[in-house]
Amino acid sequence: MDYQFKDIEKKWQKFWADHQTFKAEDHTTKPKYYVLDMFPYPSGAGLHVGHPLGYIASDIFARYKRLKGFNVLHPMGYDSFGLPAEQYAIQTGQHPAITTETNIATYRRQLDQIGFSFDWSREVRTSSPDYYKWTQWIFMQLFNSWYNKNADKAEAIDKLVAHFEQNGSAGINAVCDDEVSTFNATEWRAMSEEAQQSELLKYRLTYLRESTVNWCPALGTVLANDEVKDGFSERGGFPVEQKKMMQWSMRITAYADRLLKGLDTIDWPEPLKEMQRNWIGKSVGASVRFTISDLQLTNGDSNLQSLTSNHYIEVFTTRADTIFGTTFLVLAPEHELVASLTTPEQKGAIDAYIAQAKKKSELERMADAKTVSGAFTGSYALNPVNGEKVQIWIADYVLAGYGTGAVMAVPSGDQRDYLFAKHYNLPIIPIIDIQNIETEADPTKEGRYINSGFINGLTYKEATATVIAKLEELGAGKAKVNFRMRDAIFGRQRYWGEPVPVYFDGDLPYLIDEEDLPLVLPEVDKYLPTESGEPPLARATGWTYHDFEYELSTMPGWAGSSWYWYRYMDAHNDAAFASKEAIKYWQDVDLYIGGSEHATGHLLYSRFWNKFLKDIGLAPVEEPFKKLINQGMIQGRSNFVYRLVDEIGRGTNTFVSHGLIKQYRTVPMHVDVNIVDNDILNIEKFKKSRSEFANAEFLLENGKYVCGVEVEKMSKSKFNVVNPDDLIERYGADTLRMYEMFLGPLEQSKPWNTNGIEGVFKFLRKFWRLFHDEAWNFNVSAGEPSKAELKSLHKIIRKVEEDVERFSFNTSVSSFMIAVNELTDLKCNKKSILQDMVIILSPYAPHICEELWTMLGNEAGTLSYTPYPKFNPAYLVEDEFAYPISINGKTKMNLNISLSLDQAAVEGFVLANADVQKYLDHKAPKKVIVVKGRIVNIVL
Repeated sequence: MDYQFKDIEKKWQKFWADHQTFKAEDHTTKPKYYVLDMFPYPSGAGLHVGHPLGYIASDIFARYKRLKGFNVLHPMGYDSFGLPAEQYAIQTGQHPAITTETNIATYRRQLDQIGFSFDWSREVRTSSPDYYKWTQWIFMQLFNSWYNKNADKAEAIDKLVAHFEQNGSAGINAVCDDEVSTFNATEWRAMSEEAQQSELLKYRLTYLRESTVNWCPALGTVLANDEVKDGFSERGGFPVEQKKMMQWSMRITAYADRLLKGLDTIDWPEPLKEMQRNWIGKSVGASVRFTISDLQLTNGDSNLQSLTSNHYIEVFTTRADTIFGTTFLVLAPEHELVASLTTPEQKGAIDAYIAQAKKKSELERMADAKTVSGAFTGSYALNPVNGEKVQIWIADYVLAGYGTGAVMAVPSGDQRDYLFAKHYNLPIIPIIDIQNIETEADPTKEGRYINSGFINGLTYKEATATVIAKLEELGAGKAKVNFRMRDAIFGRQRYWGEPVPVYFDGDLPYLIDEEDLPLVLPEVDKYLPTESGEPPLARATGWTYHDFEYELSTMPGWAGSSWYWYRYMDAHNDAAFASKEAIKYWQDVDLYIGGSEHATGHLLYSRFWNKFLKDIGLAPVEEPFKKLINQGMIQGRSNFVYRLVDEIGRGTNTFVSHGLIKQYRTVPMHVDVNIVDNDILNIEKFKKSRSEFANAEFLLENGKYVCGVEVEKMSKSKFNVVNPDDLIERYGADTLRMYEMFLGPLEQSKPWNTNGIEGVFKFLRKFWRLFHDEAWNFNVSAGEPSKAELKSLHKIIRKVEEDVERFSFNTSVSSFMIAVNELTDLKCNKKSILQDMVIILSPYAPHICEELWTMLGNEAGTLSYTPYPKFNPAYLVEDEFAYPISINGKTKMNLNISLSLDQAAVEGFVLANADVQKYLDHKAPKKVIVVKGRIVNIVL
């Protein structure tokens, strides 16, 4: 029977599900291998052909590793808390859980029909209370921990309390808030419970503080930086502003150095590692205090009356050597001292500027290097090394969350400061004798210092050390390592997320009891913030903890995805997020495949949580993902029709074929690629697609309407989304799998073009044909294979093994095609050859291979775990050569002749051949020229 892919694929998908063929063992003598995909958010649109690319690659590798004798864990689940489901709930009133469940059902159906070897017995959903119970539990561990710099690890908060009780704050070297109290043991013990808890909050790894956030009024929630684009929310396109709010944060900064060093130990793409290095942004420099000038206290402003000579502005600089060139200070518009420093005369300008700055995201502010804007506060500060008075300004190029939110502006050495000084006519002081600052800043470190007091004449290294020493002597600064990365905001003012397991007694947060986990999302009447602006959870009736108010924010989207790989190790454990035994066995992820868009979000947070879990003894390794591959994007291949326009530019109901458009005035219009075949439009389907086109007319080429083509991002708006369901219906899942790999290297982006899929389908049909005779009867021989057949087989054994190990799946597909062509030409139907071919091809095209495996007499379900064929190099050793036989310089035929024969023996073999004698007409040649291993030329 011919290749019936629909029946075959349904049969084996059901078999795998019924027999749990791919269920991983937790206890086995086999070596373990953990293959993980970044799990999807189940959107309502389902999968398009770009989504499965990484999944197909990981599945091929997982199947290959099983054949190589590994115990493979290859799980799948859903990152199922998300803003889209909540937005749909707001619009329709339907609970997000219902939408999410429907979307998951669609994803599961689509994933199953592509034939993935996932261990579905371990499926996780981040929105399931059974799962987020442990997300909440990990939050509680973070709340009950602090970071001990001396030990360079997180420790229990109880250990910090014990130190306070015995020694007070002396000797503590912690990652904590900037402003912590100094006290002795007696003073600590005398503090009230409220005072102690307030102080401990300054040390906890997750804590509450006022933070500048991306606030989206239309969505009623805080957004992460990667959810904001050009000042608007990525979801919905609503305006986003900067706002200060009390927010949960996590001290990821405590792990900054470890996150940086860990990048050198993992096999990740270098561009991705560089993105993380830049995000972490380690800088070595100095912290400097600029005292606020007492002269400003005489202006009578009530805000300024609170300032004394002890008040200062702290800046971080990597160029302490340039301090004598400081001619003004710049604060972020959100800096806590701005209101106090603003004089009555400047209040209007400052308020207007702050309002303007709120409209820009931090990314926009960092990226805009050309616009110069700012406002003078009216106040001054004193340069600590020379007592010079400098103006204090605000400008949006300084960010509240980076460093201290304040910079010392040295216009002679920094271009932004230079442009600012030029724009506002502020002083520019040259500080190095070879600086050229006529037209721009000169950040040179060469030459010797001038206009710089006690460092005049020194070199850069000498000056830097001298300035820092002087600052420390004056109590005005010290050497410091700074990181660009800020503590991670850990709260969203929305409904569809993990509830934070915290209640409030007064203004202080306390954890609920562990036995009360999970804290389940309450029912609410609407999914919007309340009329008074509180988060949606405030709508829940009677939702309290022993009469105390719960935290009303939910966790951010990255919470559940920051530890999910551990849950797959032990997905149904009620007593722990995963057992120690399971974690000890699986350890970490050996291969992780996913998109590079997660480089500084999910991947950074996951590494942070993993390091914390290691600190508290729950994770065995520092880094969770040994090897990571970013698959490229499959881009859409858009098609266009060309609408004829009249003399005033209005669209008519006539469409011009692409090859004729130069003759007419037309406008291009996207057309659904699913009604286009090889760029030829299905006119009848086009007419039915929209009522306005029912009577459309077409100017054709050779009787056909040819569409235009362009490669763009795959999206609904461009009508270029290709649904895998349609392709599987037409060609089968095995064809889709192999074709996606055939498109190009895994890591590269490439355009989708359905036109080429037919060739892969024909290849699979040709492979099926090897096992059948002309009448499609199964026909496999037990005979001994020929040398040529063994050579063809062992070439593909080696080639696929090498390709899979280096993730070069596209070249494997080409090699399969060559091998099947060779075996077809050899009319090979030997079981020993074809059975090994089935094993080698099975990771790529599992359904057809499972069917042929059983047809060859093997037990159903054993293919996935049979050993991968062993490559034998002896079969590739050439002992024959097909000599071209020429007569008077013209090639007439090829003869296979042993390479062991000498020149005379080759000549005798050729002249004895009956076909050669026919060409010679039995005449004796004048001369026979033999070039061993190259050619034989007979001269008559």
